[in-house]
Amino acid sequence: MINEPIVERTEGAIQPTVTDRLAAAEGRRPPRGGPRPDRPKRRDVNGWVILDKGVGMTSTHAVAVVKRAFNAKKAGHAGTLDPLASGILPIALGEATKTVPFVMDGRKAYVFTVTWGIETDTDDAEGRPVATSDARPDRAAVEAALPTFVGAIEQVPPRYSAIKIAGERAYDLARDGEEVVLVARPVQIDHLAVVEHTPERTVIEAACGKGTYVRALARDLGRQLGCFGHVSALRRTRVGPFTEADACQVAALEEAGPDGNGGALHPVETALDAVPSVPVSRDMALRLMRGQPVILRGRDAPVEGKAFATCGGILVAVGDVERGELVPHRVFHLGGTSNRSA
Repeated sequence: MINEPIVERTEGAIQPTVTDRLAAAEGRRPPRGGPRPDRPKRRDVNGWVILDKGVGMTSTHAVAVVKRAFNAKKAGHAGTLDPLASGILPIALGEATKTVPFVMDGRKAYVFTVTWGIETDTDDAEGRPVATSDARPDRAAVEAALPTFVGAIEQVPPRYSAIKIAGERAYDLARDGEEVVLVARPVQIDHLAVVEHTPERTVIEAACGKGTYVRALARDLGRQLGCFGHVSALRRTRVGPFTEADACQVAALEEAGPDGNGGALHPVETALDAVPSVPVSRDMALRLMRGQPVILRGRDAPVEGKAFATCGGILVAVGDVERGELVPHRVFHLGGTSNRSA
């Protein structure tokens, strides 16, 4: 039975129905008369889309946009990028979601601007000032301070972050006015260098590991220099194996449509570039697909550590090599090709 919209009337005036009110609350257009048109059937799309996210867009919205552009059944991203930030946001479709941890664990690169003289409660330009100073560092002072933050360091995350405290996100507690106390965590920063400098702001490039907060880096740098500071612009230029050369724009995806976006789709196994590959026979592939380990043979087979198996060039499983056996932890159902989109 087709549900027709029901109009409730009170004293001759047309009142919105419950359906209309729910649609309005969710930001949707309420249904009009007649049956609703069928939605396009979602497709099995497997691979990575490297989005060049613009300023103002949330990571969640970016995933929804890409998912809709490919008409894909399943999607997720590998590392949140704040609305203030732009740049590389790897988005996994279908079976690629099983390789998200490998991308999130990869090295990241940023170019960011620190505006001096103001520290904010969010450590970026969207927050309110909590400390100010008339002092301004020169370029030599900034460059002399940077080595303090290179290597394995302890970093206190921003109060407005997704870290959980007793099951609650830190940013939710901070927005509710509660005191947020976060402990320092070990992070790895491999490279920091000044790109541009003026008395009011400095542009810095950085390469770092998982869990590093650039906002916290700007905050701590400003405190060390005695002038305070916050991030006023941030661009991510690399995530794991993905760089700006791999990226595409939202407008191009939307214009091409689901049938024309194949060129923007990278194979699932691209996320495993840093992991050794092992070719296996069809029988071994079937065992792996059932979650059973297989014995690896040949002098080139890895002895220990992570590895992924392929059969006929198609990704089958990823797991750990233990005492000459590959123990699968994730198996993939890619059919004839990792880029299959229908």
